[in-house]
Amino acid sequence: MRPIWKGAITFGLISIPVRLYSAVQEKGLKFHLLHDDDGGRIKYQRTCSKCGKEVNWDDIIKGYEYSKDHYVTFSEEDLEALDVDSIKAIDVVSFVPLEDIDPIYFNKTYFVAPDASGIKAYKLLADALGAEGQVGVAKVALRDKEHLATIRLKDGMFVLETMHWPDEIRAAEFEELDKKVDVRDNEVKMARQLIQQLSGTFNPDEFQDEYRKKLEELAQQKIEGQEVTVSAEPDAEPTKVVDLMEALKASVAEAKKKREDGSSSGSKKKTAGRKASTG
Repeated sequence: MRPIWKGAITFGLISIPVRLYSAVQEKGLKFHLLHDDDGGRIKYQRTCSKCGKEVNWDDIIKGYEYSKDHYVTFSEEDLEALDVDSIKAIDVVSFVPLEDIDPIYFNKTYFVAPDASGIKAYKLLADALGAEGQVGVAKVALRDKEHLATIRLKDGMFVLETMHWPDEIRAAEFEELDKKVDVRDNEVKMARQLIQQLSGTFNPDEFQDEYRKKLEELAQQKIEGQEVTVSAEPDAEPTKVVDLMEALKASVAEAKKKREDGSSSGSKKKTAGRKASTG
């Protein structure tokens, strides 16, 4: 992996040289836009709105529009000269419990790897942070923007999560939520039973991207020249729940059955394993 940023973790008077790597690789089928007449690919060009010429990356500068069609421009040197601690540092300003932070703030995840000269200080901070069970709240500038961020420990390595600023979070203002509805105690009780039946520990390996899998299969069929059949369109409107209580009862019963079936199949596997080991 190539680092996207180099700098340091700083807190107090401590500075740890580190490199930042993207921790997530999004997967999916990438589509290109094609001309339906001849299959030619549609391309986008960087053209100047004044002269109409195509512009190379080397001839492009950054501009801030302060009024309609009026810009001030910035060079890379201008941006690097800004006197902000977070430009070359993950500036940790405090430590807090992770549960104090609403997940709505989290944006993108990065691995934070130490430079050779900072390994001891890196491991020292990792051990201390792990013992305290907290995360660092920091500020860091990436790609021409300063981010609020957290830095936490995962499997002995630091992980940085950039965050949205408080004024970037929209207020949840929906008129529908102001309407009064009669929710009965027995409905709440049944809903809680359903939650309890579906409760467990989070195992990400139990989940997979079904849409991507089906799309890859469809693409392979087309590549191999197979005839692709299109299923009938689903109903435009989902089936409406006639009786909420009956739907809850049915859901609880189904969840119980799935859990019992899962437990019994797990017991059979253990018994088979014990028999194989004794034989």
